[in-house]
Amino acid sequence: MGCGCLLLLASAVSPRLAVFLMWVFTDRLTIALNSFWLGLAGFIFVPWTTFVYAAAYEPGRGVTGIGLALVVFAFLVDVASWFGGGDSYRKRGNSQSYA
Repeated sequence: MGCGCLLLLASAVSPRLAVFLMWVFTDRLTIALNSFWLGLAGFIFVPWTTFVYAAAYEPGRGVTGIGLALVVFAFLVDVASWFGGGDSYRKRGNSQSYA
């Protein structure tokens, strides 16, 4: 992967930006994911998981070892971002008084 530093900086800003740059500048997403639709669904719903999976994927071997642990952690981060936003919204809504 020739633009690793650029992808690392982009992932600090947004995982979706990093996935987009990975798609434009490398062929990692094409190699790691079987179809365009799987990549698009990953881009929309689980961007951290998609980014880490594509980065950790080895052709012929798949994702193994520490790469698999990182993919699981990225999935947990994606799930936490989905459910953490709702919890924050509920807490903010309960603390406001509508007089």
